[in-house]
Amino acid sequence: MVQGILLTRIGVLILGVTDLRRSLSFYRDTLGLQLRGTGGEFAFLDAGGVTLALREHKDLGQATNGRVEFVFSVDDVSAAHESLRSRGVEFRLEPRIVTGDRYAADFRDPDGHVLSIFGPSPERVL
Repeated sequence: MVQGILLTRIGVLILGVTDLRRSLSFYRDTLGLQLRGTGGEFAFLDAGGVTLALREHKDLGQATNGRVEFVFSVDDVSAAHESLRSRGVEFRLEPRIVTGDRYAADFRDPDGHVLSIFGPSPERVL
């Protein structure tokens, strides 16, 4: 039986980035996350119940690519895909069914971290 304090909720995710200004611009201006504040080598963004903290690491390199993936829940994958593409996001995997009626599409941030949008993709009437 577990006793004492249990860890049951993540409050902050820290993502290492090589250029804080460039990554902040991407997450705030391109993706639309709201800036909560900055301090030192950190920028804190509201990620819908979780704080995404960007932390600058000049020597980050490519060793972390593929080890972390953030998945953004959206109401309409097709609409989110079109909107992000219009803001310059290049997708590595186009929208596709990943489970049942749920679609996903993947792209990368300026440091190569994999990001995804995930949710339904209602058929559009032309």
